[in-house]
Amino acid sequence: MNKHVFLDNLTAAIGALLAGKKKFFAKSIISPSFEEHLKSIEIKMPEINKEGTYDINAKTLVGMTNPAFKVAKWIGHDYPTIIYHHGNNERPFDFNRSAKNTFANIFIKTKEDIRTNLIVVRAPFHNNSLKVYQEKMTELKNFTAMIAVSVKLNEEIISVLRKKNNTSIITSGISLGGWVTNLHRSFYNTSTAYVPLLAGTFLGELFLKSKYKKLTSKLALQQPKKIRELLNFNNFYKKIKDQNVFPLLARYDQFIEYDVEKVSYEGYILKTIEGGHVTGSLETKEELRYHILEVLNNILEI
Repeated sequence: MNKHVFLDNLTAAIGALLAGKKKFFAKSIISPSFEEHLKSIEIKMPEINKEGTYDINAKTLVGMTNPAFKVAKWIGHDYPTIIYHHGNNERPFDFNRSAKNTFANIFIKTKEDIRTNLIVVRAPFHNNSLKVYQEKMTELKNFTAMIAVSVKLNEEIISVLRKKNNTSIITSGISLGGWVTNLHRSFYNTSTAYVPLLAGTFLGELFLKSKYKKLTSKLALQQPKKIRELLNFNNFYKKIKDQNVFPLLARYDQFIEYDVEKVSYEGYILKTIEGGHVTGSLETKEELRYHILEVLNNILEI
């Protein structure tokens, strides 16, 4: 067993232990679809023209939620923008050295001069404690709402930016943020390019087949058809024919399984890194940054 597999397995085991009875969807697997969520979400957007944190109130089918976004770098409406979505249980606005923050690792903690506007989205339920987050995730409807709100907020950010200028916009994200990226393409497809990292379109398989299923409740595992119907969205994704997606997967990922998720990207150029989910997130920041910026440079040349 290589270190990539070992660390993923260890992370899943520790996560299951910490979750205890509060595993994913332990209380309920009843939920609206992503499409139903997206149609119902109401968000009032501010103007975007300076750096800072923007707290948002989003009205949803599960009540009011509290996403936010941070403009970490603003150089003007005439420049391209990268909108980044964080991974599960990250704190995307915390740029301290010890913080779990892939956005900071990729874009902030570098000497490279990135000549773009940089925006990071914080999903609902990610501004509280792990205990509160785990409690929310015991109901599937909260999980689907969380993702749908981030998708909708991404679309609202794009709409605000495009009112000022039609410059290039990249939507990207890792793990949880990668699912958000792909769902936005499935239902809106308004970004110039999409760069999903360590994610695909078979979200249900994460909870049903991968090593991550250790964190899935018995209630959910006993009704795989229902989970797949609500979470897998490959049928929506494959309807989009634009050559605007530039995915990255890790060969030894035990959560976002390579052989499962690569099917999502048939017909597209797939970047593969030699890592797992944990090592791919934490040890390959230069590769992730290079991949995103390479996509940016390529679309600017078109």
